[in-house]
Amino acid sequence: MRAIITILATLAIVAAVWQLESGRSGLTIAPFAVPDGPPATIFLPPGDDPAPVAIVAHGFAGSRQLMEPFALTLAHAGYVVVTFDFMGHGRNPRPMTGDVTTINGTTRLLQDELRSVARAALAHPRADGRLAYLGHSMASDVIIRAALDAPKVQAVVAVSAFSQAITATQPANLQLITGAWETMLTAEAVRVLHLTDPQAVPGQVVGDFATGTARQVILSPHVEHVGVLYAPTSLNAAAAWLDSTFDRQAAQPAQARGGWILLLLAGLTALGWPLARALPVAATTPVTYAPTPHMPTPMPRRTFLIAALLPAVVVPLALAPFDIRLLPVLVADYLALHFAAYGAITLALLARAGRLRGQFPLRIWPFAALVGLAALLAFGLALDRYVASFLPHPGRIAVIAGLGLGTIPYFLGDALMTEAGRAPLWRVLVLRGAFLGSLIGAVALNFDRLMFLLIILPVILLFFLLFGTMSGWVGRRTGYGAIGGIGFGLMLAWSLGVTFPLFA
Repeated sequence: MRAIITILATLAIVAAVWQLESGRSGLTIAPFAVPDGPPATIFLPPGDDPAPVAIVAHGFAGSRQLMEPFALTLAHAGYVVVTFDFMGHGRNPRPMTGDVTTINGTTRLLQDELRSVARAALAHPRADGRLAYLGHSMASDVIIRAALDAPKVQAVVAVSAFSQAITATQPANLQLITGAWETMLTAEAVRVLHLTDPQAVPGQVVGDFATGTARQVILSPHVEHVGVLYAPTSLNAAAAWLDSTFDRQAAQPAQARGGWILLLLAGLTALGWPLARALPVAATTPVTYAPTPHMPTPMPRRTFLIAALLPAVVVPLALAPFDIRLLPVLVADYLALHFAAYGAITLALLARAGRLRGQFPLRIWPFAALVGLAALLAFGLALDRYVASFLPHPGRIAVIAGLGLGTIPYFLGDALMTEAGRAPLWRVLVLRGAFLGSLIGAVALNFDRLMFLLIILPVILLFFLLFGTMSGWVGRRTGYGAIGGIGFGLMLAWSLGVTFPLFA
């Protein structure tokens, strides 16, 4: 079985990488220097013919890599495409500055970065002088406002958009793309469409491309705020919109990269099972939910429920009165403390119940470090290549360390509560559902300050699915939940530390 799983996981990884790399074939993809501007990447189509420029901008907590599906689709359609990292995001070492609550604050600075990228791109030898903007979420408002001040911008594609700057005629040739599951943004997109034609429906083109008054709303089926970036409906619609604006017919069917990325992650996760089997076996292998020498009996139900639910209630209430500003990262300072307090209460309750004895012998620490390093290398390289920025610049090291002070105690408590992967499924669901509920409760108690925590809930859920599963494999093999708890706690700190934008 170990050999079969290894072969199947490896084949899945190879197939996914092959397909994802094939999406780059025929293009020239290289770093792009922007004078006094952000780090950027240029995507050049085959040949030497000049072509319109498309600047592709990511949303809050995003990066260049996250927008690559659009960049590749437009480059294959013959456009000169440039992606970049906004200040505070990805590998841009400059933190976000300014007042995020006013249009003339941070938004104005982000527009300046966008314009610097556009100027550099229009100066490229392959640029023919025509320009389009495409932006997701936070960047939708940035590109719309920047386009109002730049007559050269002939088309705007706003994905998951919200902007109070849109009028019936400005910006020029505006396409709004939203996921069908983004209910509020879908309603907003339709409202904007009705500014031009009150009878128009999604999918319909109203106005005129020649005069710059064209409008369209596209609803990508079965996707939400992130899935909309990978949906072929979104990608094909954007390429067709630019072709209509610039009177071209070069668009090709977009590659469905989302499925291949999921296959890659699934393959890497599955490979964790045979690798876990290479770790030292427990003194008494816990084949079933049965005692081991260092965990004599399963946790009583009452003890479990108290330790699982009490932190979920106490932590958001205890932290709500405090305005926590410990790290130079928006809301990550609160998240680090939330993790730390949650983990501390869980471990204290476990200690009171006598569940920590024998859990931390010195011999497990090298294996915990090995597990964390393996996860960082395998998943980090894949994520950085195909999903989002994962390799930090030096300014993020302190953020990762600060988050680790919270995530390691939390995930250690999680691993011990699931009893090294031996606990019944209902306990796992209660335990992790309680934590997600505590974050939602924290946002409800202080929505204006912590609303951005909602963005990372899908990240934490995915982390539970992937690394929680792998932690169970490690625990059942070794008999020590602490090995996976420490190793994957480090992975969680790293993942969050490279996701949140730096803020001065």
